[in-house]
Amino acid sequence: MPINASPHFQKAEQKYLEAQTTEQKIIALKKMISLAPGHKGAENLRKQLRRRLARLKYTKEQEGKKGKGKKGIRKAEMQVCIIGLTNSGKSSLIKTLTNAHPKISPNLYTTNNPTIGTLNYEGVKIQILDMPAVESEDFDQGLANSADTLIILIGKFEDLEKISPFLENTEGKRIIGFNKTDLLSKNQERKLEQTARTKKLNFVLISTKTKQGIEDLKEKIWQSFDKIRVYTKKHEDKKHDNEPVVLDKESTIEELADKIRIPEKSIKQTTITGPSSKFPRQIVGIQHKLKDKDIVEFKTS
Repeated sequence: MPINASPHFQKAEQKYLEAQTTEQKIIALKKMISLAPGHKGAENLRKQLRRRLARLKYTKEQEGKKGKGKKGIRKAEMQVCIIGLTNSGKSSLIKTLTNAHPKISPNLYTTNNPTIGTLNYEGVKIQILDMPAVESEDFDQGLANSADTLIILIGKFEDLEKISPFLENTEGKRIIGFNKTDLLSKNQERKLEQTARTKKLNFVLISTKTKQGIEDLKEKIWQSFDKIRVYTKKHEDKKHDNEPVVLDKESTIEELADKIRIPEKSIKQTTITGPSSKFPRQIVGIQHKLKDKDIVEFKTS
């Protein structure tokens, strides 16, 4: 944005960044063009805006021919968006974390639509989205704004400054991923880590090539949701279910039973083994507060 841009231009630009449909982007972009500075120093800006408008009009035309716009993405219980500049390694990261098989290329703007993958973290299913680059026309601001957690993938601190304008209306917790650390010397890596700690960032140093930091990143993703995992089993079973029930922290037996659809009236007895129990198979009431990795045994009528 030029130095002499008016507050009205800045407001129009913000509306453009927040736009979720092609039509909304076109309207906001036309407003930006009408409010762009007229001096010679802003000539390149005006040309860039006009080119962007032409591309958007073409996109809208193609959408009209197909009779529909972007395919909607159903938000899972836990959703993470990977956000970054073009060629930051987003597609390689989602391939490393999930079952997705995105197109990976050294070319710019390879990702044109969000790629969906599922991270299986100790039995917990977490939806991961690889987003188009923030500076591309395909970036979906709406998805970024509604995500529970954001992985902001950067190679240097300057990248974070470029991405920040696209994060103003996001509500999700942020994890800064310093990618491609395999290209750094030990000294460069040490300085990067020291600076990140000084800035009090929630960060992890990663490399999809060497797998450095990937397990730490998975743990940070899980911790960002403030959830607990609870395993259940019926009274007559010897083993608990392998797939845990995911609940909010401080959840009770009553809330667990409600989520897995066990009527409260049918519960004769509940026992707990795990972090919230004083001893294995402790008998507890329905208001007992659960902790991560508890094993709950229901005896029902």
